[in-house]
Amino acid sequence: MKILLTGGAGYIGSHTTLSLIDGGHSVTVIDNLITGAKKLIPSGAEHHECDIADKKLIERILKKNQFDIVMHFAGLTRVDESVKYPEKYHLNNFEKSKSFFNCCFENNIKKIIFSSTAGVYGNSNSEYIKETENLKPINPYAESKRNIENFLIESSNSKKINYTILRYFNVAGADKDKKSGLISKSSSNLIKVVCEAAVKKRDKIIINGNDYKTKDGTAIRDFIHVSDIADIHTVAANSLFKNSISDIYNCGYGQGYSVKEVISEMENIINNKLKVEIGPRRKKDIAVSIANCERFKNKFNWKPKFNNLNYILKTALEWEKIN
Repeated sequence: MKILLTGGAGYIGSHTTLSLIDGGHSVTVIDNLITGAKKLIPSGAEHHECDIADKKLIERILKKNQFDIVMHFAGLTRVDESVKYPEKYHLNNFEKSKSFFNCCFENNIKKIIFSSTAGVYGNSNSEYIKETENLKPINPYAESKRNIENFLIESSNSKKINYTILRYFNVAGADKDKKSGLISKSSSNLIKVVCEAAVKKRDKIIINGNDYKTKDGTAIRDFIHVSDIADIHTVAANSLFKNSISDIYNCGYGQGYSVKEVISEMENIINNKLKVEIGPRRKKDIAVSIANCERFKNKFNWKPKFNNLNYILKTALEWEKIN
């Protein structure tokens, strides 16, 4: 396949580019490098440094290549930042994505894989969240993703396009060969923060709230290794290329770990105690988020390769040591 991939200099986009190239596909990356790192783009991919809303340049790239599928990762991802600057997230994640997709549709690209989030479910009452759950995003980041999902669903009816929407739970870990991982100067990603504390890049970990209605009072998340997420995209792309069927899938392991459990596992790995403080809850944070991921597993007979918290933490830690 010939694939156009936005956000290929980012954490998940670069991993997926690696996976696609390893699978023999041709990948063209669009990334403006505002949050991405150029060194994460695999050498086998062609890179255009431009914004997804730069219609003239996007049109030129689309006309020059006959892409089979577009994978859209580009966007801002910080929940805390989105609460402070909702307009910024509406513009970058919704308006610009809409403009980009319309440009694709006008140039006869009809197959889209969209990188969404479990945040669209908000504070669900279900222990294991299914794709059919009502969407109740509680922050502007998740709202922007929900709005693009709706735009794609509407476009599939009016413009005869096909989509695969992938709702990520908590993506973590790094490539085992240290080719790619999470680079961020001020990350709020729990596993990134824990790794920074483990390698002494930060002196303490602040737990945002210990009064949730959970087993130990701290928030619970379903962590999925980034290499499994990359594999899910490759599987989804192969299917969409052949079958032109639209669908939505959760991406997780169906297993939750609390903030305290993650910290404790890292302490076991490094055989040392980390300095931990309890801080206030973050605004509009979710207490428990665990996937029901049976739909994807059953449809594609897919099995994760890296469903292991220890492995996720070790690969993230090895990456942190060299970045």
